[in-house]
Amino acid sequence: MDFSPCKKIIENISRVIVGKKQTIELLLVALMAEGHVLLEDVPGVAKTLLAKSLAKSIGGSFDRVQFTPDLMPSDITGFNVYDQHSASFSFRPGPVITNVLLADEINRTIPRTQSSLLECMEERQVTVDGETHQLPNPFFVMATQNPIELEGTFPLPEAQLDRFLLKCSLGYPDKQEEFQVLSRFQQTDPLQKLVSVVTLEDVSRMQRDRRNIIISDPVRQYIVDIVWATRDHSAVQYGASPRGSLGLMRAGQALAALRGRDYTLPDDIKLLAIPALAHRIILKEQNRLRGESSEQLLEGIVDRIPVPALSG
Repeated sequence: MDFSPCKKIIENISRVIVGKKQTIELLLVALMAEGHVLLEDVPGVAKTLLAKSLAKSIGGSFDRVQFTPDLMPSDITGFNVYDQHSASFSFRPGPVITNVLLADEINRTIPRTQSSLLECMEERQVTVDGETHQLPNPFFVMATQNPIELEGTFPLPEAQLDRFLLKCSLGYPDKQEEFQVLSRFQQTDPLQKLVSVVTLEDVSRMQRDRRNIIISDPVRQYIVDIVWATRDHSAVQYGASPRGSLGLMRAGQALAALRGRDYTLPDDIKLLAIPALAHRIILKEQNRLRGESSEQLLEGIVDRIPVPALSG
């Protein structure tokens, strides 16, 4: 199993994005685990630039949908058009027919349109007028939402949130990083010079190989213990789902591959527990009103549950 192309992708993206190595790694983890990412952050911190850099690095197609209140599901999935000459309908694909889709400000559209992505993200296909169309392979969704504006937004339904493997953020650069941003973008846009460093076939192969990364019974039990602790917690109304358990396991395998190992460590799971599970947890109303967060809750759970010792 050769996962060295992952390092090439990270290095290539870093030619455009200054710093933020941990977020870039999480993006690669989600891609290798055949999942999707929800990026919650303030405007102007290079979320779109990150998605474009990833698409260019893997030699894949890229499309962007700006989610607005009047956006319709067909604006994403595509629709059938009647051709008078042939007296038949032909499918006009929507922007979802791509390798990397940026769903920008996904919480600004109505739930009906948000849910049109469910089939795409889970089954890698779209169904229009009873006809199913397969999506390209690989297929990766990076959705963004702005956490500081509530007016005119529609919170993502739990079913939609559960489809995202990881939720993370970029955050502001530090002073030194922002200085480098100004220097890097002063005369040219480095994205214009970015070239692919791997092929789509490389990505698909690594996704298949990731499934063979060893994950021992103690590590699987560690995942189960963490997930069950979210369901038994007194502050939680609904804990992480079994899809969350599977997602955390696959993300752990992907991180191990990224770090050059053919086996998953408990530390991989510990590092990924918050980005993989926090958005799947619904706290009780009284706990939310007290300002508690699912991230804080998971920190406590991870600190409390003993890390298994692996033999040999």
